[in-house]
Amino acid sequence: MYLSVQLSCYPLADDFRSPIKAIIERLKNTGLEVYPNRMSTQIFGDYDQVMQVLSDTMKWSFETYGKAVFVANFIEGDRRPEHREPA
Repeated sequence: MYLSVQLSCYPLADDFRSPIKAIIERLKNTGLEVYPNRMSTQIFGDYDQVMQVLSDTMKWSFETYGKAVFVANFIEGDRRPEHREPA
């Protein structure tokens, strides 16, 4: 099953940029398709792999940078722009 995720991270620290950049770099090195933008990061891949990567990444973030809020939207299927059905 293919999964599309929109993920936002809000570190609860004065220096919030460093943790966000590190999380994005970590996600990019997982083999998943990762597309960061100004408000969130889109992640696409196999359901089991995406969920494992998100679990590992959030745990790593908490252990490395401390408290943060993660907000995620999940939709089953391939929601990459080039794979969407025309409206």
